[in-house]
Amino acid sequence: MTGDEKATDGPRADAAHPARMYDYYLGGRDNYQADRVAAEAALGAAPELRAIARENRAFLRRAVRHLADSGVRQFIDIGAGLPTRENVHQVAQEIAPECRVVYVDNDPTVLVHARALLSTHPLGRMAVVQADVRDPERLLADDQVRSLIDFARPLAVLLVSVLQFVPDREPQDVVAPLRDAMPRGGHLVVSHPTQDFRAGQVGQVASTYHRAKAPAVARRKAEIERAFAGFELLEPGIVQTPLWRPDGPVTPDLPLIWMYGAVGRKL
Repeated sequence: MTGDEKATDGPRADAAHPARMYDYYLGGRDNYQADRVAAEAALGAAPELRAIARENRAFLRRAVRHLADSGVRQFIDIGAGLPTRENVHQVAQEIAPECRVVYVDNDPTVLVHARALLSTHPLGRMAVVQADVRDPERLLADDQVRSLIDFARPLAVLLVSVLQFVPDREPQDVVAPLRDAMPRGGHLVVSHPTQDFRAGQVGQVASTYHRAKAPAVARRKAEIERAFAGFELLEPGIVQTPLWRPDGPVTPDLPLIWMYGAVGRKL
């Protein structure tokens, strides 16, 4: 499964976008007709996408909570998507109000909503940046990022359900500049769909995204693991998202959750 990198440039209301499709899976209202049509086609192939989206969001919350509890006070959320309940800054700042968060996305719809959220949070501890995960060097050089994030201190970079939308580059190549900018003890949070489960349905969903001009690729566990080169994986390693340090009993039907999650600490 491959795709043209330019296909996702300049999202429009008449073209589906992954962030707005994800919002639809979560039951949100910040999506357009094109997003709903594409999302329903994907759901027709794999109805479990709603459960996968919910579990992915829950994984993000648990990972951020763990990192904030461990002393991390800086977060860069790349491919942040549309704001919803328990966003990164809300989870982190509930534990430590001094936490700083930069939200990054390339979708204008996301930026509008995220900046509206920022306007109600005038503490100078949040920023919203328009950038693309395909160009990490430009993101790292952004003035807003540099003014809010101290790269000499521990930070966490979040790539939650994002790397699949870079089908023409290996995950480790996208991560490498981000890793190199982190100090020792920095953290990487990744979730990524896999073809290790329900390969037929995964392929159909990928075809749906390709037709919507949002090409995506599901990867095997070994491919995702290579993104953590230079990191020590925290226990329990790379696992299906509901299994990463669950808060209680794991209730989803695990064979249906074809999404891995992991957190690594830079060596």
